[in-house]
Amino acid sequence: MTYQSPQQFNDATVSCKANLYFDGKVVSHSVVLADGEKKTLGLIFPGRYRFDTDAAEKMEIIAGQCRVKVAEQGDWIGFEAGTWFDVPAKSYFEIEVLDGVAEYVCSYLAA
Repeated sequence: MTYQSPQQFNDATVSCKANLYFDGKVVSHSVVLADGEKKTLGLIFPGRYRFDTDAAEKMEIIAGQCRVKVAEQGDWIGFEAGTWFDVPAKSYFEIEVLDGVAEYVCSYLAA
């Protein structure tokens, strides 16, 4: 699923304080668009991490590459810049970056 990744968001409020996970190996900043849509922008450094979800999420890979396993959906799948994956609400995903840094935009989807 390749498409044009977002390059910028206009009319947004960005939190200056970073969200740090896994001893700073995953870093994100919260963004709220003018229409109230919530997103996070972040970096994932090498390692394997698990995230639980409350809301459904769309994870867009903006740069770099990773592999992902969503909940109980089977095998690991590779993703690179310009691709995305969806995660159901009240679920989880595991993400692994082998080298370099993966950059992402996470959109929280309405129920």
